[in-house]
This record gives sequence, structure tokens and C-alpha cells, in this order.
Amino acid sequence: VQLQASGGGLVQAGGSLRLSCAASGTITSIEYMGWYRQAPGKQRENIATINRNGITNYGDSVKGRFTISRDHAKNSVYMQMSSLKPEDTAVYYCNAAVRTDFRIGTYWGQGTQVTVSS
Repeated sequence: VQLQASGGGLVQAGGSLRLSCAASGTITSIEYMGWYRQAPGKQRENIATINRNGITNYGDSVKGRFTISRDHAKNSVYMQMSSLKPEDTAVYYCNAAVRTDFRIGTYWGQGTQVTVSS
């Protein structure tokens, strides 16, 4: 199973970006998908998750500004980021719990850089 993230870039404060992440490989089902981020010198932070029923959870730092969504048919997860702040600058990683034929494993995407200028 591989996760491929895309959509990062440079944006001014107050702007928007949309991240995408697609899972590929031998997939029976995806239990949940989520986004994490890691800023320089900081620990990786869970910012949003969405389960197979569409139930979402957000970290306090992004509530009301970021929206996570899924496309089950495409094995994909998205993050619409609005009202971006300089403190949102980080490498963003997608994450998924994937059921294959015999097990459930946790997989990570390669990370995509988001830089918000003031």
C-alpha cells in the first residue's frame, strides 16, 4: 500500500490550499484517513481524521479553518485549508489505516510542504 500526497505550496496569510492524498495497492477497505503536520523543531501533530463512516475530528489549532473529506471510490482524502496562518507552516503528512487481505496496517504518505507567508 502506498499513499501519495500532493497540493502543498507557498501561500500568503489568509489564503487557502487544498491537499490531496490517494492510497493505492491491494486494499480491502480503509478504516480511517487523516492528516498530520510537523513544523521544524516540533513533534508531529494530528490535525484531522475521518473514519469510514465520515465522522471527523479536528485538532484545536485548525478547527473552523480546515475541512477534511474522503472519496471512498478513489481511496482518497482531502484537506481544504482556509484562513491560513504563518504558524500553519509545516510538512503535512497523510495517514491511513488500511485493511488488506490479512491485516490492518498504518501507512504514511511522503509529506508535502506548506509554507504560509505573513
